[in-house]
Amino acid sequence: MAGFLRWLWRYRNYIVIVLTPLLLLPLPILSPTLEAKCGYVIILMALYWCTECIPLAVTALLPVILFPMMGIMESSEVCIQYLKDSNMLFIGGLLVAIAVEHWNLHRRIALQVMLFVGVKPSFLMIGFMGTTAFLSMWISNTASTAMMLPIANAVLQQLCEAEANTEEREYNQSAAVDGEDNQAFEMGDTKESKELKQRAIDMEKDDHKDMKENGIISSLDSPPEVCDMNPEAERRRLKREQKYLNLTKGMSLSVCYAASIGGTATLTGTTPNVILKGQIDELFPENGGVINFASWFGFSFPNMVLMLVLSWLWLQFMFLGFNLKKSFGCGTKREGDREAYQVIKDEYNKLGRMSFAEGCVLSIFTLLVLLWFTREPGFIPGWATVLFNKDKPYVTDGTVAILMASFFFCIPSKLPRCCGMSEDGAPAEAPSPLLSWNVVHEKMPWNILLLLGGGFALAHGSEKSGLSLWLGESLIPLQSIPPFAISILLCLLVAMFTECSSNTATTTLFLPILASMATAIKIHPLYVMFPCTISASLAFMLPVATPPNAIAFSYGNLKVMDMAKAGFVLNFVGVITINIAINTWGVPMFQLNTFPSWANVTKAP
Repeated sequence: MAGFLRWLWRYRNYIVIVLTPLLLLPLPILSPTLEAKCGYVIILMALYWCTECIPLAVTALLPVILFPMMGIMESSEVCIQYLKDSNMLFIGGLLVAIAVEHWNLHRRIALQVMLFVGVKPSFLMIGFMGTTAFLSMWISNTASTAMMLPIANAVLQQLCEAEANTEEREYNQSAAVDGEDNQAFEMGDTKESKELKQRAIDMEKDDHKDMKENGIISSLDSPPEVCDMNPEAERRRLKREQKYLNLTKGMSLSVCYAASIGGTATLTGTTPNVILKGQIDELFPENGGVINFASWFGFSFPNMVLMLVLSWLWLQFMFLGFNLKKSFGCGTKREGDREAYQVIKDEYNKLGRMSFAEGCVLSIFTLLVLLWFTREPGFIPGWATVLFNKDKPYVTDGTVAILMASFFFCIPSKLPRCCGMSEDGAPAEAPSPLLSWNVVHEKMPWNILLLLGGGFALAHGSEKSGLSLWLGESLIPLQSIPPFAISILLCLLVAMFTECSSNTATTTLFLPILASMATAIKIHPLYVMFPCTISASLAFMLPVATPPNAIAFSYGNLKVMDMAKAGFVLNFVGVITINIAINTWGVPMFQLNTFPSWANVTKAP
């Protein structure tokens, strides 16, 4: 029996690959509708992603096979979902990140951030979460995540190296002190005590030999007097590596989650926010501008701060523990912390002055951020609206990202000089550009592009098959439930649905149905539409759920279960905070305790 179980475990991936589609097959057979067929594909891919029985990117390609074979979409319509504007934004943001890393600019920025924030992990995490959330309020979540994650990883790498150097110095100092003590002790040893000590060493050798013969220790391990403190040093190294592995996971998740949370704070922060305003204006044309930039910010910004703090506390507890002294330095000041800080300061001083290439990369980076900020700020017409997007959105964030990223291949890495000469007196060769394609090909996580495309294909398939519409229509019986319970249940449903569908598609499909339901049961439309719109951004459990999750998955040594465990709790935390907000300060802001007159007449969704 034990051998059979071991065989099952070794071949578990192949078993999952074969049995999962067979066990789910009754769904499309017993209910041969497009909705059931699309549900079959979504459940199958979700299980494959959770178990990782085949590579995630390969799972993301399943819609190319299953959607045409099941009659959900044509192959050409499926394939076009794998390279959209969001993918171009993803590529452009990563090209900027690769350039920053290639010219070591991330090291300079990381060291400067560490000098400002300090070396306590919790301060680092909340610092990066706050910065990422603020950026996501104004630029795309994908862009802010792609910019912040390389810097976060560089900070952790530098902190790990500094801690390793500090521990090595402490170990060397203690070893030197022990050597002096032992030498002084031996000078005062009597003949009898020396014989006893030698006998103890011989006994330790015999014990070491027995342990080696019994396979308890490796034959490569040295005897006790040769090993000295090496086992202790090895234990410290393993403990430190495990600590920073957990910290890397927590930091990667904190950045991508902060990007999604930060995007909810402003009207232009993420696409579902704008969709809500458009749906309200379309379905309720007499609403009097109930949703505008100021009203959205007044409601959502406090909610964003609350979600950010609670998310930080959960990630702190999950990956770092909750020891106040270790995490925050409360009541303690270790000599090692001061030395680590000094090492970081010395490393920053070693970088010297900024090179021409670093300056160019930083300038392009800054200009890209400014262009993203001012493209369509929301409260005033942006440069793209004035120059290009007068009747259609021709220019997007992806356009700007690719434009600025292309400069890395056009600008030389050294300042050109007229009549420059090389060391041997020959005319100097032209300097290489800031980036070459070989560098990009080596560092670009191409598999994430397929993950993003798989998510877009699932979302489009849900819309085309009518699965999203079917799920929305099934919500009508909720009219017998109290409004606050309806809001919570709908938020949970949207938060779970958006894990396998884009937040844009989820919001577009659900909001008209929610508006009709609200008018039917005579509650304020915003009471259910507002929380569900924000809940559509709470896709924390799967790498494919949002582009920030996919980027973090490529950076943080994460497994799907790491993200699923952390995101499952945060989904409930987000739903609770949103409903606290809508039932407290949201009520006086939008008069949610009354049914508005402008909601009496609606257009059919």
